[in-house]
Amino acid sequence: MLGSGTLHEDTAFSLRLLASRQLIIPKGPQMTDFSPESLASIGPKEFAQLVKSTPDSKISEVMASDLRPKILDEVFNRMPSLFRAEKAGNTQAVIHWTITGGPAGSSDTYETVIENGACTVTNQPVREPKLHMTMDSLTFLKTITGEGNPMMLFMTGKIKAKGDLSLAASIAKLFDIPKN
Repeated sequence: MLGSGTLHEDTAFSLRLLASRQLIIPKGPQMTDFSPESLASIGPKEFAQLVKSTPDSKISEVMASDLRPKILDEVFNRMPSLFRAEKAGNTQAVIHWTITGGPAGSSDTYETVIENGACTVTNQPVREPKLHMTMDSLTFLKTITGEGNPMMLFMTGKIKAKGDLSLAASIAKLFDIPKN
């Protein structure tokens, strides 16, 4: 009966039942719903929502495919535009990011250089890092989209860091990471 609350209660019960059986389909597009070329047309907040709405297994599958380099390149190429120079102060750092879980167990390493109030990125590291972080692609995407807590991921061993750990703890403040 409309207005009695019964329909609402039945809907709520159905949603709880579906959730308990993990049958809820996430809202919004999923990682497989776009081509890597379209990544350039969505902003950081939309990308964060895409990561949030896609099951971890699907993200891992996509990031183990031949789409991986295009996705990683797009993410890393955005870093300079998301860099917050005013928060960096006089920070001078070279950071190497090794992202594991690629096709056939491969990994990719990117270099972020922060110096003179600017940030540059390359997928061909050449400088000695002040910090070297290693994580799988799912952990990386969750971290850079604000879906994962970097400190908790480090404490649980999902992020491995060598070098300046105080720099590792401050990286999040140096970039405009979407807030969910």
